[in-house]
Amino acid sequence: MVRAYAELTQDFNPLHLDAAFAATTPIKTVIAHGTLSINLIWQSVATAFGESAFIGANLQIRFLKPVALGEVLVAGGQQSGQTPGHYEVWVRGADQQDRLAGTLSLNSPSDTGR
Repeated sequence: MVRAYAELTQDFNPLHLDAAFAATTPIKTVIAHGTLSINLIWQSVATAFGESAFIGANLQIRFLKPVALGEVLVAGGQQSGQTPGHYEVWVRGADQQDRLAGTLSLNSPSDTGR
């Protein structure tokens, strides 16, 4: 999947593709592209609200920890306070640490069709 994403985005940074190179870096292992992990959030949005929720959506993300190849990840979110359409979102590893986190603002829930 990482190789296919590299070809799609033309991002052939050896940190994503070359284990020997990655071993010489502070991270010590090949990692997935950060933007590939963001796609897990968009998949969750599509599942929860339908693809129409993407219209006018605003996603603000912080990358917190690299994603090593082979990691099991879960994307999720919860409503942020009392404001409809505003969510805290994350991609989390099996160790319960966030790999990325941020906020998502959608159009009003009635606009999402659910």
